[in-house]
Amino acid sequence: QVQVVESGGGLVQPGGSLRLSCAASGLTFSPFVTRWYRQAPGKARELVALIVTSSGGTNYADSVKGRFTISRDNAKNTVNLQMNSLKPEDTAVYYCNVDGGNGRVYWGQGTQVTVSS
Repeated sequence: QVQVVESGGGLVQPGGSLRLSCAASGLTFSPFVTRWYRQAPGKARELVALIVTSSGGTNYADSVKGRFTISRDNAKNTVNLQMNSLKPEDTAVYYCNVDGGNGRVYWGQGTQVTVSS
């Protein structure tokens, strides 16, 4: 059974940094794209960043561009989201989405990121 697990969330002060990781197990395929989403209270789910497995190409939401970096760690078979210069508006539950194409989409349960002084 496929499992997607996020880790690395926590409480940080504004201007601080966190590194989130997404680990997928039980896959019988190589994902085409891995995406990070976030959802804050009272807000719609927002696409934060994505990485294309084959090319390594990345895309970011305007709100995080220049502050967040998505990457793959092939040795650990994880996708990471390095978050720097965190702002209170970054507070949300962050979800990892593994997209293998052909309708094969899997979600993690999320990890809480809270940015507060």
